Amino acid sequence: MKIQKAAVIGAGVMGAAIAAQLANAGIPVTLLDIVLPDNPDRNFLAKSGVQRALKARPAAFMDPARAALIQVGNLEDDLKKLKDADWIIEAIIEKLDAKRDLWAKVEQVAKKTAIISSNSSGIPMHLQIEGRGEDFQRRFVGAHFFNPPRYLHLLEVIPTPKTDPAIVKTFSEFAETTLGKGIVVANDVPGFVANRIGVYGIVRAMDHMQRAGLTPAQVDQLTGPALGRASSATFRTADLSGLDIIYHVSNDLGKATPDDEDFTLTPAFRALVEDKKWLGDKTGSGFYKKTKDEKGKTKILNLNLDTFEYEDQGKVKVAAVDAVKGRPLAERVKALYGAEGQEGEFLRGVMNDGFWYAAKMAGNVSNRLQDIDNALKWGFGWEQGPFETMDTLGVQTVIANLEAEGRTLPPLLAAMKASGRDAFYQGGEIVTPGGQPTPYEAPYFILTDLKKDATKIIKKRAGASVIDLGDGVLLAEWHAKMNALGEDQLRTVQDAHKLVQDMGYHGLVIGNQGDNFSAGANLPLILSQAQADEWDELDDMIKQFQQVTTSLRFSPHPTVAAPFGLTLGGGAEFTLHADHVVASAELYMGLVEVGVGLIPGGGGTKEMLLRFTDMQQPSQRLGATLLPAVQRAFELIGTAKVSTSALEARNLGFLRDTDTVAMNKNHILEDAKRQVLALAPGYVQPTPRQDIPVMGDAAIGAIKSALHGMHQGGYITDYDLVVSEQLAKVLSGGTGNNRTAKVSEQHLLDLEREAFLTLLGKKGTQQRIEHMLKTGKPLRN
Repeated sequence: MKIQKAAVIGAGVMGAAIAAQLANAGIPVTLLDIVLPDNPDRNFLAKSGVQRALKARPAAFMDPARAALIQVGNLEDDLKKLKDADWIIEAIIEKLDAKRDLWAKVEQVAKKTAIISSNSSGIPMHLQIEGRGEDFQRRFVGAHFFNPPRYLHLLEVIPTPKTDPAIVKTFSEFAETTLGKGIVVANDVPGFVANRIGVYGIVRAMDHMQRAGLTPAQVDQLTGPALGRASSATFRTADLSGLDIIYHVSNDLGKATPDDEDFTLTPAFRALVEDKKWLGDKTGSGFYKKTKDEKGKTKILNLNLDTFEYEDQGKVKVAAVDAVKGRPLAERVKALYGAEGQEGEFLRGVMNDGFWYAAKMAGNVSNRLQDIDNALKWGFGWEQGPFETMDTLGVQTVIANLEAEGRTLPPLLAAMKASGRDAFYQGGEIVTPGGQPTPYEAPYFILTDLKKDATKIIKKRAGASVIDLGDGVLLAEWHAKMNALGEDQLRTVQDAHKLVQDMGYHGLVIGNQGDNFSAGANLPLILSQAQADEWDELDDMIKQFQQVTTSLRFSPHPTVAAPFGLTLGGGAEFTLHADHVVASAELYMGLVEVGVGLIPGGGGTKEMLLRFTDMQQPSQRLGATLLPAVQRAFELIGTAKVSTSALEARNLGFLRDTDTVAMNKNHILEDAKRQVLALAPGYVQPTPRQDIPVMGDAAIGAIKSALHGMHQGGYITDYDLVVSEQLAKVLSGGTGNNRTAKVSEQHLLDLEREAFLTLLGKKGTQQRIEHMLKTGKPLRN
């Protein structure tokens, strides 16, 4: 069973976004919706869905051109088109009768090997397929995406008792690898996993907030990043989701679950929905309201639940949160759980509710504890799931606190108390819902996961390590803050190269498992050395940086880079020089040095000129015909263009057509390892180029002329002009060269280093760096 074509029925917000994610993955998809009786365009709703996805922010498409993979139609004229689909998913109205009617029609036209799915967030899957044939029921599996599907990693896969296990396996592998999703296999129960536990948490937080006398803004401070959770925390998440959605889901869950689970909404929450009709972002008002001040600047007002008036409360300060700033997550969680006063009272109440409920749901919503943890992490942006958080606090401590509150322990916690075990995850094991230890099954090839047997640290520094990935492949892994590039990171790459040669390894992967591949150079260090006039040291440091980045191309063994997330400045330069790149689809890559008054100094300027020159026909690599390549490199670097996906990075030239894009970030290290092994047999060490054509003074003159026009027109600042002229000098191959000159890579690297140091010595650049370090934003001086 292979999924090569798909169909989505229902072109609303969710259906269109699912279709967009399929297109992102390169899967042709048919998008159908109903016919509006008074509209002459019978495909209006499907077309509107695609247009909505194209305009969505954040963007639903990784590359707008992928929208061409979506064929629109309607359910009256085009139902027959479903016969070509290997996977059919519905995202229509949440009404059981409507879904049953749809499946009766689909069964008549779908091919007998097609997998059939519902994206329902609450209607049990087994109820939808009552009355359908045995073969249809065998191929039916729930597929609950979270909005927006491109960015939220979670996909709940929900088999019914009739679903063929082979279908679950095939579909899960497709969704994980091709669509890039994190798979949680959920039981076919009300709310499944994430919504069942997540909505319970929101409902209980509302109750505890009013008991403790706190405001929504204070609660969001307490339950946000300080606790290792998303910045939208509790009530901002509610506004984003829609208060009406939470209202209906909580009411439905309250009817479908035992009384002790308590999904009862507070009177204030009910009043927001029933009386005020304030439903969150969709109506412009919820727990928060956006407005503009007299200068047109956006301001966020907070809801006073006593008066139902919106107030400007300024920057909300919470003592318990301020007390843990800058500390590691484990320390923050322990301190917040033990905090005093109304803040601590609230947190213990809501956290204990969450612990108790997650333990009660073990074996109910899913058969594995890690699926519950992953559902909350991937669906709601938590750093730790509830069982991982209990491990941080000590499970026996949590049990004692629950008993002190007079709670009856769920069977899982009762079993943990009896065993004396203080952690669910321990020694490569995790307990089952019944409390018995069992070997842990890691969802991916993740080094930082509990599955450590395939990894071995060969050499370790404070900010980086060399790790044996097995099968003769080494990994140079960075693990500093934002993976800023300094001495530890550079020396570790050098260590890894030497180990590959000395120990007979096949090759090297450059990658890591932080939040981002690398945000670039260590700016505080560079600035402090410049201000101390340590120019010889800086010159040596840039030479070393160039030697290490270019070593990825000119080593005797293959190197593969595995970038993801922010891959900026020096991080991009490392990526550009690898023999091959396995990039996460969510890649935000750019040479952004001009933002701090510099140009790329680690070979990035050289590499982009070389790439764009090589893209031209041989007859265009001479004289004035070379200018478009120079201009393209200049525009890319001079505007600090950053890709919004790996597909755009390829369009911009940061990735080659031969490089690999992986939809699932958690697969890139494993894929990179495979690429090293594929390149290793017969690998021939490349040699630096000596034949790069440049235009010299002719290109400098052309670029300067354009720059001065932009400066006079007010499009660039005085200091933009200074930086741009240095960039033009490098891309032109230096002054004094004529139109037919050819230079070496080393010549361009020397020009880069000279321009970098020249700019670093200027007051304007140092002001830009200081401003970036202080505010996180570029200075336009």
